[in-house]
Amino acid sequence: MNGRSSRRSTSARGVRRWLGAPLVSIALVAGAACLAVTAGAATAKSTVTLTEIDYYNSPPGSTAIGPLLKTCAAKAGVTIQHHTVPQANLIPQLLQDVGTHSYPNLALVDNPNVQQMAQTGAIISLSGINTRGIFPSIASAGSYHGKTYGIATGVNDLAIYYNKADLTAAGLTPPKTWGELHADASKLTSSSHGTYGFAFSAPSEEEATWDFEPFFWGNGASLAKINSSQAVQALTFLDGMVSDGSVSKEVVNWTQADVEEQFAAGHAAMMINGPWQLPVLNAPGTPAFGIVPLPVPKAGDKPVSPLGGETWTVGKSSAAKEAGAVKVVQCLLSPAQSLKWSKTVGYISTDETVAHQMAASNAQLAAFVSEIGSAKARTGPPANLGPKYNTISQAIWTAVQSVITGQATPTAALGNAAASVGQ
Repeated sequence: MNGRSSRRSTSARGVRRWLGAPLVSIALVAGAACLAVTAGAATAKSTVTLTEIDYYNSPPGSTAIGPLLKTCAAKAGVTIQHHTVPQANLIPQLLQDVGTHSYPNLALVDNPNVQQMAQTGAIISLSGINTRGIFPSIASAGSYHGKTYGIATGVNDLAIYYNKADLTAAGLTPPKTWGELHADASKLTSSSHGTYGFAFSAPSEEEATWDFEPFFWGNGASLAKINSSQAVQALTFLDGMVSDGSVSKEVVNWTQADVEEQFAAGHAAMMINGPWQLPVLNAPGTPAFGIVPLPVPKAGDKPVSPLGGETWTVGKSSAAKEAGAVKVVQCLLSPAQSLKWSKTVGYISTDETVAHQMAASNAQLAAFVSEIGSAKARTGPPANLGPKYNTISQAIWTAVQSVITGQATPTAALGNAAASVGQ
């Protein structure tokens, strides 16, 4: 995310990612896709075969990851068996593999799940890998107890998309503050045209927390105390736009892919979403749009986005396989491969220099790149939740849903959420 997740982290229409497990384990998952694609040709000197798993089972990710693995397998002198499973099946599958001591040699997992995998003892530390040039926030996202266990090739975050024609017709410029966002959303809402001023994702899953976090963190709230006054203010702000009709109540059913579709169809004048939507939105027939950084509570504040993107992990195995897998990850992190992957799937390179080059050559990426340096790892400091993040995230999205559907006030909903996780 989901990120979507983000799943974006890291989610988008056809862009949810999860990587698979060994063939024996994959067969146990109903509906799993076992591609068993050899990503590198074995040579007389190379007898090391690695298993790899991810959830990129649809374009553009599914068409990009095979060639990427093939290139890096050849450089590492190994062969890779590439497998995919549906996104929802990846973590259950990997936990099953932990129990049977068959964790794949390479697994691509959403960054909030790295600590959970590290806690099992099934993956090795990657602290020896060269991360020079990578954004510090990205390197820390895959850490657990001071060691690096997962590193991303490409990442994503959130920004505001706006329909250029709608804002021009209304005599508006893109919002920079919460007050401007609410006022603009209200002015852009038109029942006669079937258009809402703003759209975000708030289903009963991580995407709701992901879209709420820019407002939550931007207002100074902490995941260590999810019912703070700052958190209540952030949820009150979002609910205010739903209550006055500037945002559709259907957001409780909309994924980020659904939000993109509403925007592309002209039913939302503005939306919060990630760079992975660009390949879809740049297709012919889509309204002209612009992208700006996240609005902040007051002028002068700094936007804070959650950091999305999947991270590479290496399973414990033989010394030869671990060494081969580490070489593959190092190759995947190289500026050239990071750029290739990010451009294909709509991500931002984890290499800071490459990321700024991407923004310089593509204005649509500028807002996203400008926020990467201050983006927060959902499991990282200051709360340092580690494996506890998923439980707290569920409590938050439950609170968001209960408020939007009118079942509780922001104060009561977040109070219940905090109590449910022992805060």
